[in-house]
Amino acid sequence: MKLLKNKSLALALLCLVNNYSYGIEPLETNVNHIDRNFTILDKNADNFLNKEEASKKWAKLIKFDSNKDDLLDPKEYTKSQEKAIDSPGKKLLNVVFKKVDGESVLLDFYFPDIDESKDKPVVIYTHGGGWAAGNKYGAGRASFNVVHKALLKKGFCVVSVGYRLVKKDAKTSMRDCVIDSKDALRFISAYKNELGIDPMKIYTFGDSAGGHLAQMLLLSPPESLTGDPELANYSYKTVAGVSWYGPCDFQDPQLFNHNDSPKFRDRFGPRILGNNTKPENKVALYEEMSPVHYLKSNSPPLLMIQGDKDTTIPVKQAYRMQEALKTINAPVEIMIIKNAGHNWRSVDAPITPNRDTIVERTVEFLAEKQ
Repeated sequence: MKLLKNKSLALALLCLVNNYSYGIEPLETNVNHIDRNFTILDKNADNFLNKEEASKKWAKLIKFDSNKDDLLDPKEYTKSQEKAIDSPGKKLLNVVFKKVDGESVLLDFYFPDIDESKDKPVVIYTHGGGWAAGNKYGAGRASFNVVHKALLKKGFCVVSVGYRLVKKDAKTSMRDCVIDSKDALRFISAYKNELGIDPMKIYTFGDSAGGHLAQMLLLSPPESLTGDPELANYSYKTVAGVSWYGPCDFQDPQLFNHNDSPKFRDRFGPRILGNNTKPENKVALYEEMSPVHYLKSNSPPLLMIQGDKDTTIPVKQAYRMQEALKTINAPVEIMIIKNAGHNWRSVDAPITPNRDTIVERTVEFLAEKQ
């Protein structure tokens, strides 16, 4: 990618900002992040999904069988996964912001349906999935769609990041997820004039693994964790962020041991280390990927929302942040949701406060920092 030399991208952005086009076709589509899930389901490796392979998912998938052959090819499966934010505003989807080893890494842009001003603030959404699954279409699903629609109405531009996922071959680690997400912000900075976006007004939001990434984007220095050399010199500034059930510290694996089990196994550490990490580098890598490590008294404001019965990302993570705040007077608000498991699932009783309140507080927290 040559910055500002990509004529098709520059033209599309120019058309979008100047209202020449309402809906813009994807500039380039890459579905590696979905193909991986397709491959998992495709048990006989014939490049098609049948009813037996899809199992319980078949009822939802079959409607995307465009040629009515009772099979889904990768393209049809991709269509089944696509989900955009339900907004009347302009969209710029599947924008390639970098390529790594032939793999395109993508962004989706959603623009306010009323605000035509330049220098719009940006909410960047990073999806969950344990750094190893999920995709940028999470921005348009369930409560995330509600949050993003509300933010668009308040004049924010919403950008959903598709980052490389951690794979079993260990060629990609959690560090790459962070680097891709930070490169997305640098890309926005590079094209700020064409997009009408202010890279000095970046807000972050994510859930689970994406909550961790939202914290990393918010708290780690913009110049740290660089990736694409063509993007490295573009800067940005984060204003505020919200993390839904995202971890803040990997340095103590017991923070992920929700019930203090003696048989606890660290699930996420290997996603930081990969296969070739030297023992002497382990501590440094765990620290580098821990948002709490970057916390300072002048850090931008963070709202960290955790469920007290979450067994995936335990509430211990929120308590760890609270402990850090005793020595670092940083602008962090912690909101504990009672009876809440991961994804705000209710455990034993209805969650308190409820999901609507969580959504409202998320939108309010970001909007009040404008």
